[in-house]
Amino acid sequence: MRKRDSILAIGAAALAVVLLVTGGRGAAVETGSWGLSFQTQGQAPVGNASREDLARYDAAYVGNTEEPVLYLTFDAGYENGCTAKILDVLKAHNVPAAFFLVGSYMERNPELVKRMAAEGHIVGNHTAHHYDMSKIGDKAIFSQELKEVEDLYRETTGQELPKFYRPPQGIYSQENLAMAQELGYKTVFWSLAYVDWKNDSQPTREEAFSKLIPRIHNGAVVLLHSTSQTNGEILDELLTKWEQMGYRFASLEELFSQG
Repeated sequence: MRKRDSILAIGAAALAVVLLVTGGRGAAVETGSWGLSFQTQGQAPVGNASREDLARYDAAYVGNTEEPVLYLTFDAGYENGCTAKILDVLKAHNVPAAFFLVGSYMERNPELVKRMAAEGHIVGNHTAHHYDMSKIGDKAIFSQELKEVEDLYRETTGQELPKFYRPPQGIYSQENLAMAQELGYKTVFWSLAYVDWKNDSQPTREEAFSKLIPRIHNGAVVLLHSTSQTNGEILDELLTKWEQMGYRFASLEELFSQG
């Protein structure tokens, strides 16, 4: 998750993933990397696939663009000391979030995982090994990558893992979306992110706000990395700014409950 320059097309043209209209279940989505094209400041970007195409597979990248609501999500493949502070800030603001975790994170950080669950956050499935899932065509192998995380979460918390899935590195295919759907998962992409995963070149506070404030929009699914020192330092101020702009925060469960 730290080497994703080719994955997030932040502020650039969407990556070349072609949507084909077919019979049967509707649009077919070719294998590709999730990308965004920001065309108008303050409005939702255009993704590689439309809301309607993704919805056929119980997938989404943005919510209701008529309502000032935000869905805050974090990805984590490892821990570097920022998550406890992030959880403190979320608790202070009474903000629900979703943490998409890989299997090794759960194994190495059970107390943080327990805290996420205890404080009402969703823990989502980021797969056991963070593979490029678009290269896995065998449903049994695909299922095992998700099941291992489910088992670890159950062993750690005594609860069942909420069935929200984020493809590693945002790489996906129509087949993967369909397999995740068949396994009962909602696939969660994003409509706002920035380059925050490079530990050796963390963005400054000013650089972070220059991306996260002008590009926020109604229904935004925000992707941040909980490994980012910058995110840990600015999160309280960031949430305050978004609240002052009139936004409220909601759970992914609300995102997928919309008609």
